[in-house]
Amino acid sequence: MMQAPNVHDAEPIPAAARAEIDRLLSSGDLFRYTAPQDAPVALLEREFAALMGVRYALAVSSCSAALFLSLKALDLPRGAKVLIPGFTFAAVPSSVVHADCVPVLCEVGEDYRIDLADFEARLDGVQAVLVSHMRGHTSDMDAIMALAGARGLPVIEDAAHSLGTLWRGRRIGTIGRAGCFSFQSYKLVNAGEGGIVITDDADLVARAVIMSGAYEHNWAKHMAAPDPALEAAFARWQNRLPLYNLRLSNLSAAIIRAQLPEIPRRVRAGRANHDHVAARLDAAPWFSVPEALPGEERAPDSIQFNLLGLDESETRAFAEEAAARGVKVQVFGLSADNARAFWNWRFLPGGVPDLPRTRAMLMRACDVRLPARLTRAECDMMADILLSAAAAVMEGQRAYGT
Repeated sequence: MMQAPNVHDAEPIPAAARAEIDRLLSSGDLFRYTAPQDAPVALLEREFAALMGVRYALAVSSCSAALFLSLKALDLPRGAKVLIPGFTFAAVPSSVVHADCVPVLCEVGEDYRIDLADFEARLDGVQAVLVSHMRGHTSDMDAIMALAGARGLPVIEDAAHSLGTLWRGRRIGTIGRAGCFSFQSYKLVNAGEGGIVITDDADLVARAVIMSGAYEHNWAKHMAAPDPALEAAFARWQNRLPLYNLRLSNLSAAIIRAQLPEIPRRVRAGRANHDHVAARLDAAPWFSVPEALPGEERAPDSIQFNLLGLDESETRAFAEEAAARGVKVQVFGLSADNARAFWNWRFLPGGVPDLPRTRAMLMRACDVRLPARLTRAECDMMADILLSAAAAVMEGQRAYGT
């Protein structure tokens, strides 16, 4: 039987990080505000902002923290409705709830993207939009920004899976009022945990910085150069906002900074691996891999596909066959207590909504890790295993039926 490649380990942390890590461990200087300037976290923020082509970046403890702070920084009233897609990770509606807001879910289609007709129908009464580019699949941001803009609604981008993705030449995460990224261990850049929010809005970032835990006048260490608009915003909000203490440590920043130069290579390799496996799966009668939208340049580190012609028992059998061959297939709607299945979000105010189209998609949508570090031979092995697992189930069923 084929030996499946290890898809769970991340790439080694680049050697460039080790001297800085040793320095930090020797000094014990792990807190971002100890140094008067140029702490590793501050340097990370400047470098990431420059990489993304924005004015400001704030590194925090997780992407969930970035989403929460972005929503709080919008200064929405308590109980404000925030529109989110019905297909996302549980941390997204959780961040809305933590921000004292109410998530409103909209339908998602078979291509894992926001159903624009349902999105528009649910905009009445909404006071903000939080778009999740779930698993790196970009919804039509032109249409979303036009619909939200016509109503004066701010848009936050959850770009946890989309570092390196482009939408019509624009970097995902830079299109809305703020964009939030993840450095959790299964993301393109791995620090175990961590996140960052980017924006061009001085008032938004000033509020987020203070709430992240910049007590007293530590916010001054976020200014690498004179910035009258930012300084005025900091002065305006000093002592007027609660502190949630969601800071990133210098040690995590050192690990992240060393990986920033690796992003272009990882994006190219991840896209090549994804597209190669997708072409092989699409050639079989049991799989459908949604194509990129026109103008979307993806940066995937996993592959999602829909099963065709399989009922629920056959879908479960396929996942079991793949697992027996060494490849874990997560069927979003069938994996027990899956945090990406909206009906498991029992914490939603008002209860779980009825989203029949999203539910139907999740019952046959599959997710498989496909790290950028895999070789072409390993990608072929992954495809071979998935194809043979489907064949074992479907051809076996047909033989039994005859």
